[in-house]
Amino acid sequence: MHLPFEAFIGLRYLRARRRNSFISFISLVSILGIALGVAALIIVLSVMNGFQKEIRDRILSAASHIEVSSADGRVADWPRLSAAIAHEPRVLATAPFVSAQGLLAASGSVRGAMVRGVDPAAESRVVTIGRHMVFGRFDALAPGSFGIVIGVELARQLGVGVGDKVTLITPEGNITPAGMMPRLKQFTVVGVFKLNMYELDASLAMISLRDAQVLFRLGDDVSGVRVRLDDVLAAPQVKASLSARLNSNAMVTDWTDANANYFRAVQIEKRMMTIILTLIVAVAAFNLVSTLVMVVTDKQADIAILRTLGASPGSIMSIFMIQGAVSGVLGTLCGVAGGLLVSFNLDPIVGVIEHITGSKLLSAQVYMIDYLPSDVQLGDVGMITVISLLLALCATVYPSWRAARTQPAEALRYE
Repeated sequence: MHLPFEAFIGLRYLRARRRNSFISFISLVSILGIALGVAALIIVLSVMNGFQKEIRDRILSAASHIEVSSADGRVADWPRLSAAIAHEPRVLATAPFVSAQGLLAASGSVRGAMVRGVDPAAESRVVTIGRHMVFGRFDALAPGSFGIVIGVELARQLGVGVGDKVTLITPEGNITPAGMMPRLKQFTVVGVFKLNMYELDASLAMISLRDAQVLFRLGDDVSGVRVRLDDVLAAPQVKASLSARLNSNAMVTDWTDANANYFRAVQIEKRMMTIILTLIVAVAAFNLVSTLVMVVTDKQADIAILRTLGASPGSIMSIFMIQGAVSGVLGTLCGVAGGLLVSFNLDPIVGVIEHITGSKLLSAQVYMIDYLPSDVQLGDVGMITVISLLLALCATVYPSWRAARTQPAEALRYE
């Protein structure tokens, strides 16, 4: 009884049994439409956030935050370069590397591979690939042993495991009396890793830094230096700082440069999906217009009586705006609750769907990952909630204004 009379009457209209049940049905449809649109928007954005985060983490498990190399692909005095990079405040660790392309052959199968020469101790401070070993050990890449660590998909395609031999064929050949002959070197598989990212699991091979220098005839040179930062999102700023400090021959790239097209596409996709699904919420919210118009028409006599009792047009408008706003709030809250419930339990829900249909929803070879990740961000949920409430509030303006213009004499003429 402490409510303003506009709120009291608006809530009374909302819960009172109407003579026309069709109006109640339309009102329920509007609430369900808002709830469905809000839930769909939260679920889709959570999946896209999860997909982006999952791919970023998997890329960074094998790729460094920043790489410093040179225009000719060789860095001679790399210890001094590493020391210069380490002076940057946000740098946690550095590691030299050699990068080249090659062919791996075993059991009659040949596969292209991205060959990376690394120092296991230094590399483990820069990336987390050592934590993803399924067979063997990453630190078994000892200089001179010619051991190799490969991805699980590459091992499957070559039909090899730990202890087996593979032949690495380099692009640079040896000149012989018979002509140019490819350079071959046999390696022993000492480890197999699984990053759960098909592109890397099927193409990345790692050997000892010293073995790579010998194989690719680099002497003591390396291809560059890999850098780990205290914050992965600070990579562009640190890259700019290093580019200004290092000599002009240094080429500084960060993880966003190497995967710029992918992350740009995901960002554009996320924005477009937000716009499209917001339009769905808008359509559902503006269903409230038809609902309130019918309510106003049904309550013409009540409005006229309230006006004769002294209610102002502003009070009449407030009554119906409150009624519509409550419907919008109910739909939004139900949608947020449903969206969060599905987002937090997406993996088992997808598992049930796959079990019922008997098919895999995602192929790792196409989508890089074979399940739907979910990352609920409070900022997105808050934005969706605010947009839904604003759309619902805007939808109540015209019917409420129309109710406020009702003339008591005209409304009561045929009563």
